[in-house]
This record gives sequence, structure tokens and C-alpha cells, in this order.
Amino acid sequence: MNKKRVFLEGIRDGMPICLGYFAVAFSLGITMRNAGMNATQGFIFSALNMASAGEYAAVQVIATAGTYLEIAIVTLITNARYLLMSAALSQRFSEKTPFIHRLLVGFAITDELFGITINRKGKIDPIYNYGAYSVAIPGWALGTSFGIIAGNILPDRIVSSLSVALFGMFLAIIIPASKNDKVVFGVVLVSFLLSGLSQFVPFFNTLSTGTQVIILTVLIASICAYFFPHEEKEEV
Repeated sequence: MNKKRVFLEGIRDGMPICLGYFAVAFSLGITMRNAGMNATQGFIFSALNMASAGEYAAVQVIATAGTYLEIAIVTLITNARYLLMSAALSQRFSEKTPFIHRLLVGFAITDELFGITINRKGKIDPIYNYGAYSVAIPGWALGTSFGIIAGNILPDRIVSSLSVALFGMFLAIIIPASKNDKVVFGVVLVSFLLSGLSQFVPFFNTLSTGTQVIILTVLIASICAYFFPHEEKEEV
């Protein structure tokens, strides 16, 4: 297939993602602004990360003056699913695809970009991903910058209101999954409960926010995986 046509298909499929990313990143930018970051820093931060939950977790650690090690660990845990997505895509590349292209495609694997890539028929053509990335990445990075700029201009009352929007995004992610799976619903409730109670646990409440998140995430996820393992459905 013509490379130019494939690239344009990537842009076409990536444009709706770009618009959605801009809106979500705008809220993330408000959070970054509250953590003391400027528009340039936010742009670079988002352009090099492309991970809403991972970035939010990292920004929270930065805001509480956490260590580099805490940022690395909490980001690794939050973005662990991308390792699985990348492994799935690796099976769809042609054997002749150079390693550098595999690396570049893996750089910006997100839930949405993974979705449009894995649904294409045949082998993965990196050119398609580059087309999607050419609009999705700027949308995400610019949304963050505009959020920070708006946070510096708008009244504090409005900024405070916009800060809540990012939590709305996370609720939009967990509520549908909780409604469809009782185990997920239970895990969400336990996570909220333990997160609140942890502030009253001696020694634990003296740890930094980043360390608390890491410990609770690993503990809850490990217990859930042990007692409620995911059952693969057999293909008919």
C-alpha cells in the first residue's frame, strides 16, 4: 500500500484522539500548574511521556517533593499495562521491520493508539502509527501547556473547579468497569478505603505520598491477582 496513503490514514484515525487528548491534557495542565510547573516544562513533560495516569502520579510525587526513585517506580507501576500492549503489537510486525521502527511505535503506545493499531488488518506498518502520532502527541502536549497557561490567567476559583475535571476522567474509566465486573468494583472500594485509612496508620502516614501509592498499588493488585485470577475465555 502507498506509504503516503497509510500515513494519511493514521492522521485521519488519530485526529479524534488528538481532540480528546487536548481536553484531558488541559485538566492535567491545571494539576501541573498547581505543582509549580510552567507551560514549557508541561509541554516537554507530556510530549515525552504520553500517559495520563502515569503523568498525574508523577506530578503528585513532584508536588510533594518526592525522590527520583519514587517517580520512577510509581510511573513504572502505573504504566505497566503498556508493556503488555507493546508485547501484543510486537507479534504483528513484519519480521523485516527494523528495530528502530519497533522502538518508535512502542514509544507512544496508549490505550487509544493501541486500539486503532491492533484493529488494523494484516501486519503493522509503522508509517500508520507515525501519522496518528503526528497529531495525537501535539494534541496531548499542547493541551497540557494550554492548561498551565489558563491556570495562570483564570481566577483561582475557576482553576480550583477545573482541577476536579481530571478526577472526572478517572471516574469515567473505573465506573463502567466497576459496573461490569464485581471484582473490579470491590477492588475500587477497597482502594478508596485503604487509601483513606492509611493516613491514620502509624509509620505509614509518615511516608511520602509517592511511597504510599506504590505500596498500596502493589499490595492491592497482588492480593486481587492471587484470589481473583483473570480467566481467559476459550475461543470457539
